[in-house]
Amino acid sequence: MSLTLRLAWRNLWRQPRRTWLTTGAMVFSNIILVFMVSLQFGMYDLMIDNTLAVFTGHLQVQAPGYKDDKKMRQSIPDGARLGESLRGSLNIDAIAARATAFALASSEERSFGIQVIGVQPEFEPRVSSLPGLVSEGRYLADNFASEVVLGRVLARNLKVALGDEVTLLGSGRDGSFAAAVVTVSGIFDSGMADLDRSVAELPLGTFQDVFSMGDEVHEIVIRTADLSLVEGVKQRVMQLLPGDSDLLVFDWNELEPSLKQAIQADMAGAWFMYGILIILVAFSVLNTVLMSVLERTREFGIVMSLGLTPGRIGRLVILETALMGLMGLVLGILLGAALILWVGESGFSYPGMDEMAERFNMPARIYPQVQLLPLFLGPVIVFIGTMLAAIYPATRLHWLQPVQAMRAA
Repeated sequence: MSLTLRLAWRNLWRQPRRTWLTTGAMVFSNIILVFMVSLQFGMYDLMIDNTLAVFTGHLQVQAPGYKDDKKMRQSIPDGARLGESLRGSLNIDAIAARATAFALASSEERSFGIQVIGVQPEFEPRVSSLPGLVSEGRYLADNFASEVVLGRVLARNLKVALGDEVTLLGSGRDGSFAAAVVTVSGIFDSGMADLDRSVAELPLGTFQDVFSMGDEVHEIVIRTADLSLVEGVKQRVMQLLPGDSDLLVFDWNELEPSLKQAIQADMAGAWFMYGILIILVAFSVLNTVLMSVLERTREFGIVMSLGLTPGRIGRLVILETALMGLMGLVLGILLGAALILWVGESGFSYPGMDEMAERFNMPARIYPQVQLLPLFLGPVIVFIGTMLAAIYPATRLHWLQPVQAMRAA
């Protein structure tokens, strides 16, 4: 250990209470930052999964132009077979084919324009949370049954109940007239008024017959086990698509750009509050280092008169601050990781989350995990703020006059 390092370490413990108080402030802020950032990342993952679970999924295979235009002719040939092939090759069961059209839904009393979605009853519950939100009746059971599942608001607007008939009128993929009479088998309640008033689901086989789709679909939806797997699965799907096809693969960032923007806006707001905490810690360190320098003014004057340069004394002060910052960094990371591991075992919840989870068919607790970015991001920024706070006391020594310093009380 060098002489400068030994001196820096010894100087820290001249005032052990002050050193521990300042280090404790850094440790406390680091624990808060590690826990809050980890919890925030966990909440983002939960928010993304719950949002994508309604319809979008983590990935979708589509025909060129369909994402922007939503035209019926922009379809995927033999979509059900392609979905089956992807399930086998990727070893992922949460893959389902869908087709979409717009139609006029009519009951005996009213008519409304809606979006009709053809789904595979066997696989749709694996990629969407909507089947779990059926509050009356049951979800679709047969791929060729003449039945429909409606949103609660749409059912109320049409004045239909379970077992009632709904007439669908629209245009087929080939431009033909599409018409069907289907029976209401279930009513879902997602809690999202726009969705509940405008969406109905049909079995995919029935949809293809009514809208002259043949064996074609518009989307193949894929849901991965974890968000971190999305990019790898996307690359794998692109390799598995037929070489002569022009099909495209989109991940959730491309399908739901507004979701990522909302997360970035929330993160910016959170870091504004974290920044205030970091600034307060930096001022605490500044106060400690400045007091340490002022207390040793006479000592510094003596060693400068013996030939020690202000630069070397300044580096000593910087090193003292770095040692104190490293203690706060290491202890904060270790205690923060321990807190995350403890909370990650039992999960974290806040008042009202259980009711919301039951209402929207989502997990009732957040389980933060130890990840490198949340674990080190906050403490490293605190350490940088600590080092910046030491610049002023260290540079102040360059204006110190040895004779005047030795006369200081």
